[in-house]
Amino acid sequence: MEFVADRRERLDQLLARHFPEASRSRLAAHARTGGVRVDGIERKPSYRVEPGEVVSVAPLLDSPPHDLDPVPLPLTVVFEDAHLLVLDKPAGLTVHPAATSKGPTLVQALLAHGVSLSAAGGAFRPGIVHRLDKDTSGLLLVAKSDRVHVALQRAIQERQVDRRYWAWVLGVPRETEFRVESHVGRHPRDRKKQAVLSQSAPGARLAITDCRLVSSGADPSGVTLSLVECKLSTGRTHQIRVHLASVGLPILGDRVYGASSELAPRQALHAYLLTFEHPVTLEAMSFVSPVPKDLEPIASIAPPPGAS
Repeated sequence: MEFVADRRERLDQLLARHFPEASRSRLAAHARTGGVRVDGIERKPSYRVEPGEVVSVAPLLDSPPHDLDPVPLPLTVVFEDAHLLVLDKPAGLTVHPAATSKGPTLVQALLAHGVSLSAAGGAFRPGIVHRLDKDTSGLLLVAKSDRVHVALQRAIQERQVDRRYWAWVLGVPRETEFRVESHVGRHPRDRKKQAVLSQSAPGARLAITDCRLVSSGADPSGVTLSLVECKLSTGRTHQIRVHLASVGLPILGDRVYGASSELAPRQALHAYLLTFEHPVTLEAMSFVSPVPKDLEPIASIAPPPGAS
């Protein structure tokens, strides 16, 4: 396919406009492997295309979405149809393979489940529309086709997907409702961590978390803790954990950013609500995940609404 560029922009942005059915990661990979030429010269995704330049794109070949071994693991499927799934992920399960993780992953469990998964997320993240940290539990979207995958990711980027979390934190917020808005990126000294950074720092990306105090209480030792509802407007790595720690409300049980607690065997963060429009049927979808058993002791002190 050939076309003439009509504006000055990055090559990956131009490709995204002309191929809306394909994910940006797939288009960028196509350019990096020589599949895109500008005026006859192979160009990388970051190349600045000028008006009038001729862009030639080799056919996007269908390729296997993964090269992973299925691993039978129990899955809690909240919803499934021909296009997508909603899962309730347990804490302790990594979503997809990575250099820093060991052991079976949710992706491998999905493969063992016999689910057809989209390739848009990349070779080691088939079907994964958005992620949850290993020790965060709760609701997760999985796409079965590239078209649905791209549509759901676009809806998230345009803030049309409502993702809310319960976070049990040390202390009590000063305000009942508050927003944490800052730039977040890789920690300058510890590459395994994220941190609040200046806007001009390399890799810094805007992150927005809207928070609401739900309840508070004291643990058996007299330490005050609170349940805070967090609503994501962006989805940066470790966003809620970094944001709450930055305002003096560390998540209990979080060994990296938070505060230790005998009541929290892991970070007390649970993705409890997921609301979105189905990209194919256009039906309004909404799902709620109950407090998992390992967080019930802490939830008995600072309970969610309606808890007895």
